[in-house]
Amino acid sequence: MNETLTPAVPVAASRTTDKDWWRGAVIYQIYPRSFADSNGDGVGDLRGITRRLDYVASLGVDAIWVSPFYRSPMRDFGYDIADFREVDPLFGSLADFDELLARAHALGLKVLIDQVLSHTSDEHAWFRASRASRDNDRADWYVWADPQADGTPPNNWLSVFGGSAWQWDARRRQYYLHNFLASQPDLNLHHPAVQAQLLDDVRFWLDRGVDGFRFDAVNFYFHDRALRSNPAWGDEPRTDHSTPDSNPYAWQRHLHDKTQPENLDFLRRLRALMDAYGATTSVGEIGDDNALAVMADYTSGGDKLHMAYTFNLLRDELDAAHVRNVVEQLQAGIGDGWPCWSIGNHDAPRVMSRVGGEHAPPELAKVLLAMLVSLRGSACLYQGEELGLPEAEVPFEALQDPYGIAFWPEYKGRDGCRTPMPWDDQLPHGGFSSVTPWLPMSPRHLPLAVSRQEADANSPLHFARRFLAWRRTQPALAKGELRFLPAPASCVVFARRLDATDLVVALNISAEPACIALTGLGTLQALSGHGLSGALVGDHIELPAYGGFFGLAGGDAA
Repeated sequence: MNETLTPAVPVAASRTTDKDWWRGAVIYQIYPRSFADSNGDGVGDLRGITRRLDYVASLGVDAIWVSPFYRSPMRDFGYDIADFREVDPLFGSLADFDELLARAHALGLKVLIDQVLSHTSDEHAWFRASRASRDNDRADWYVWADPQADGTPPNNWLSVFGGSAWQWDARRRQYYLHNFLASQPDLNLHHPAVQAQLLDDVRFWLDRGVDGFRFDAVNFYFHDRALRSNPAWGDEPRTDHSTPDSNPYAWQRHLHDKTQPENLDFLRRLRALMDAYGATTSVGEIGDDNALAVMADYTSGGDKLHMAYTFNLLRDELDAAHVRNVVEQLQAGIGDGWPCWSIGNHDAPRVMSRVGGEHAPPELAKVLLAMLVSLRGSACLYQGEELGLPEAEVPFEALQDPYGIAFWPEYKGRDGCRTPMPWDDQLPHGGFSSVTPWLPMSPRHLPLAVSRQEADANSPLHFARRFLAWRRTQPALAKGELRFLPAPASCVVFARRLDATDLVVALNISAEPACIALTGLGTLQALSGHGLSGALVGDHIELPAYGGFFGLAGGDAA
């Protein structure tokens, strides 16, 4: 039964009047299971988040994104929702959420929450009704299809988590579609009642006072009505960065199981609902063969998503050439759309290990953060990135992620980026919990704990605070246009133009020093206060390993 409470903060009082606050904003992602455990059960919860919000606010971010906390059997750790309006007891209650919301707003933080509209848990009341018969009120709320004459599934669609995307149901004698786990049946958004219900569930949280949503798997909402099979990918280089090469899902061109044209009209309905509540925002997750083009389609025109992110900077080894290629490809087609850049989250190996390997230095964490929040767009900073956490090694016997269990050892799943946040290396389990946590605390993370870094003025944590505070004094980094400049292979170099002035950004994301000659910019004057090492020597910029330089071209330094 849904618990109904009066929102702790009046909605009108909790929202800014600036409808564009999200442009250039820095959003801190919190994975609730692994952030802070307040009740000693080994799993993080809403009260744990609330108690740590002062820390989050001290970073200088604009908003938090809280991953799912709804009632769920937790087979996919909250992304299998059994009730869209109820908090799972593992995380607390609606009253706990209202307290979190009120505290965040008091600290000046906006609150975005995850919404998973493409599928539910098989324990959701809607699915229980749908599978009961072919003629009840919810019979068509999910994607059902008859078998082929030989009993095999309707087509060749595959699940992201392995195997066929179709699961046989003996009661209906039909298959149902699941793009993820078999326990995550896909909703049929071709059905008007399903759309209306989902919009009403979004409205429930807007009425409670949330400032926006991160929409999970946002291009999975619709499927091809004719259920046509996908063609093989062929020998061309892969362009879908959302799945590892060991997953056969990557061997198809996903023309018919997702990213259907009907989705655009639904996103317009979703945006219209959100716009009625004032200064809200939305971030869409896009995994697709042509993700950057879809990102442009879904954010352009001011009538669909506010912003979106893809896996292009989340899965690959991240080097300067790749960053430039991705950003330039996106800019070529995005028009008035808006990106939200992410180099790490709960679905991807931690960026420190992807870039720096086994012994990534703390300086790398600093330059990566500077790069993330200096690109044109908004940015999502995943919990622990401000500490420079590497990927944790989780032994097979301790794995929780069904994705990793299915594809071990070629792909170890997502547990390595989901281990508990290290708060205090002098406390049991790093201060995350008083008991053994749901995933082991990484021994590699304890020396990087918040307590250690608070005591070190040169730590990545203190750099993150200083840099984000300095960034607020440079409006070009939030709002300016971007163009890349000639640079060595190891460096990301670009200019952010605002009000006819160029702010030049030069970042070395390699372990070797670099020298950059910039021409055609006129007088270049170094900016101070950002905290990275780099110097203007004559007409050259000299960068040490993992160094950075910021300067004004054609204007006075500030």
